[in-house]
Amino acid sequence: MSKLIEIQDMCKIYNPGENEVRALDHVNLTIDQNEFVAIIGQSGSGKSTLMNMLGCLDVPTSGTYILNGQDVSGLTDDQLSDIRNREIGFIFQGFNLIAGLTALENVELPLIYRGVAKKERDQLSRMALEKVGLKERMNHKPSEMSGGQQQRVAIARAIAQAPPVILADEPTGNLDSGSTKEIMEILKGLHKEGRTVILITHDNEIASKAKRNIRIMDGKIVDDIINKQ
Repeated sequence: MSKLIEIQDMCKIYNPGENEVRALDHVNLTIDQNEFVAIIGQSGSGKSTLMNMLGCLDVPTSGTYILNGQDVSGLTDDQLSDIRNREIGFIFQGFNLIAGLTALENVELPLIYRGVAKKERDQLSRMALEKVGLKERMNHKPSEMSGGQQQRVAIARAIAQAPPVILADEPTGNLDSGSTKEIMEILKGLHKEGRTVILITHDNEIASKAKRNIRIMDGKIVDDIINKQ
């Protein structure tokens, strides 16, 4: 498998100087194509900062981030936005759906920003919603759906244009145990299809569903293990 993500000697420092906080402290990490990785850490460990770097939502203070062969560590906000659109599908704990739009319209929205033609984006959105088991719910608004169904809409939105990386930040944090199981099965299915799935979590049980667990503490990677499935 070829490298998809390569982080070299990455630091992220807030308040440089006497009271500086090293949110990331000389992190080195490689993730190959078609891996299913969980990044685990408690609040304040640096996992959210690492997620922001992996998702091109922020840039490091120092070090290098190569994503899909391109060094993205020094890009402008506009360039990072373009990379995010092409390379990364985001799934967030809070769903981030627009209340006034139907499931289909929510999934279509990022495709509009990407300039996908109407007929193609309609087709891609319908296929993505069918894949997550929401064929009968395409015209429902978020308020008409359960939390688990809303998260499935969010997953459909993330996968509609088949980005190489799925970045899921605490995707089951607001869900009951039944919905959590459904969402984890969908993520496992995406991995089996060939997607690279990166799961950010504080929950060891959720992390155990991934093939590889990377534990972060005080801004450093302290553990990197392959799970026996």
